[in-house]
Amino acid sequence: MPNDKKTIENILIKNRIYIAIIAIILIILCIQNIYFIIPSIIVFTLIIIYTYWTDNKKTTQITQHIEELTFSIDSTAKNTLINSPFPLAIIETDGNIVWKSISFVNEFGNVDIKNILDNLAKEIKTEVENNDSKSIDMQIKIEKKDYKIIGECLKKKQKGIKKRTEYMVVLYFIDNTEELSINQKYEESKSCVGIISIDNYEETMKSLTTEEKPQVLAKLEKSIYKWAEVTNGIVIKSERDIYVLIFEQKYIETLKENKFDILDNVKEIKTEGPLQITLSIAISQDGETDYEKYKTSLATLDIALGRGGDQAVIRNGEKYNFFGGRSIEVEKRTKVKARMVAHALEDLIQESDDVMVMGHVNGDIDSIGSSIGIYKFAKTVGKPAKIINNTYGTTLQDFMEEVHKQEEYKNVIINNNQAISEITDNTLLVIVDTNKGSHVEVPELLEKTNKIVVIDHHRRSTDYIENATLTFHEVYASSASELVTELLQYTTNETNLTTFEAESLYGGIMVDTKNFTFKTGVRTFEAAAYLRKNNVDILRVKKWFQSDLESYNMIADVVKNAEIVRDTIGISIYNKEDENANLICAKSADELLTINNITTSFVLGIQKNKVCISGRSIGDINVQLILEKLGGGGHIGVAGAQLEGVTLEEAKDLLIEKIDEYFTEGTN
Repeated sequence: MPNDKKTIENILIKNRIYIAIIAIILIILCIQNIYFIIPSIIVFTLIIIYTYWTDNKKTTQITQHIEELTFSIDSTAKNTLINSPFPLAIIETDGNIVWKSISFVNEFGNVDIKNILDNLAKEIKTEVENNDSKSIDMQIKIEKKDYKIIGECLKKKQKGIKKRTEYMVVLYFIDNTEELSINQKYEESKSCVGIISIDNYEETMKSLTTEEKPQVLAKLEKSIYKWAEVTNGIVIKSERDIYVLIFEQKYIETLKENKFDILDNVKEIKTEGPLQITLSIAISQDGETDYEKYKTSLATLDIALGRGGDQAVIRNGEKYNFFGGRSIEVEKRTKVKARMVAHALEDLIQESDDVMVMGHVNGDIDSIGSSIGIYKFAKTVGKPAKIINNTYGTTLQDFMEEVHKQEEYKNVIINNNQAISEITDNTLLVIVDTNKGSHVEVPELLEKTNKIVVIDHHRRSTDYIENATLTFHEVYASSASELVTELLQYTTNETNLTTFEAESLYGGIMVDTKNFTFKTGVRTFEAAAYLRKNNVDILRVKKWFQSDLESYNMIADVVKNAEIVRDTIGISIYNKEDENANLICAKSADELLTINNITTSFVLGIQKNKVCISGRSIGDINVQLILEKLGGGGHIGVAGAQLEGVTLEEAKDLLIEKIDEYFTEGTN
């Protein structure tokens, strides 16, 4: 053993040094007095003899001690391996079993362990080669037991003509079935808190007769309590239209399997009124205490309501699962809320140094028009304001040229860099026509101020802007321009819109309602009537949306090449790679709906190495639910999505797959 030899050599070296020192001293004495020569030789000889004798003795003792110790260690190690209480095996990563302990044989005597070890060896080899790690720590299920496997790669050797590297691994199999079972039971016993909200309570109650109200409410409560029985939890009515449900986490899967059938059950409750009863349900697993889970459940309910209601949302960390949401949205807004938001916005503007307004990336006329409306709101309050815009498509070209002709707006519209350099802690940032932080024109601005206002009409997504000081989010509105128009009517000082400003807002409503045919309510026409008082020239607004002949021909080709799936769904592809592909797709999807028997349309195109999809519907199919499965969003009748890393044909196959899923989920 190298270490043992070094120990002996160190002893011999030290003795030689001492002898050399003694020899030097004796030589010095002999030089000074010649009579010391003979005695010095005798003494030095005796010292040499003694040193030799002691060195041999020490070497023998040390060697014997080392051998005894080595034998003891080897025996202990061997006994430990052989008598290990855990099943232990030494395998090579080529599948060869080198050795198995008695415990291993007893544990897996009735199992086809060879196949299991072969697969395990391949997995370990891949792990070692990819991560350059010699330690093994993994979980495996064998028969009905769970095992934690720990081990170490001891050596490697070259095998075969091609000199493949193989490893030898010592593996311990620790049965942790009971531990995992206890952990699972603990997790399943944790509580979940759900909130059940009656979506259109006020409107429904107003539409019922005095005699009918208690009957409908009794049927509704009976349905809710009966549905909650599967959770073995408790239901508490906290308000006239709110119920709180508390149950154990293990029943979450049961609710998922049943696809929250309560949503369909309550729709079967017949009423004399024109409205259908729907529910919004939010369930949260987030939080250490029931109170924390209740708070996160409330936040989750906002998402369900922000997406139009009639759906259930399960929240687990950053993950959300959605169920339902197939009903057509029913307008249920009050002017009281618009007035309160207008006054709150006015206060926030007065408290701020200035105002910056921005919409979504690749802005449309609704985004720019509503931004102009907020700019006017800020100027009415007496604060400086800027509009951030850096991206827009060809359809906005004419409109943006008109904006730049306006004397007041020459220095109002700024680009991204100017916005980043000019924003301060006391700037009020107003976001219009989107609630997604990732979709705004300049996402960096969201981190540079704490004063944020969101005004939007799209269904709320899971990555909505959470830290907004004020939110005016109405999914029943036709457009952001409609919402801003309502706010302008409630400013303390009268807002005097110029003709151009009124036309900008009117254009925003027109583009999102497809000339007042999609998603229009009473409030939509009230907003349009208010704007018309400012001498809006409808023909001039309509010219902003006109397509050139080339674009129109492209749209005609897309419509011509459409194919029909599931009898009423039209799908087509715009093959040309175009920076304005999303606009061509959107217009083509609109045009497809003018064809008899097509109630839903999807058009795919390529824009900046991404596949964009536009979805439209005038029937019972919710295009938002379909495109959400592909990472998109929108409304029940208008939605979009973008896919990366796929071809047009692959994207089309994915779309058809999600359409099939939509119908499968609807029939289960």
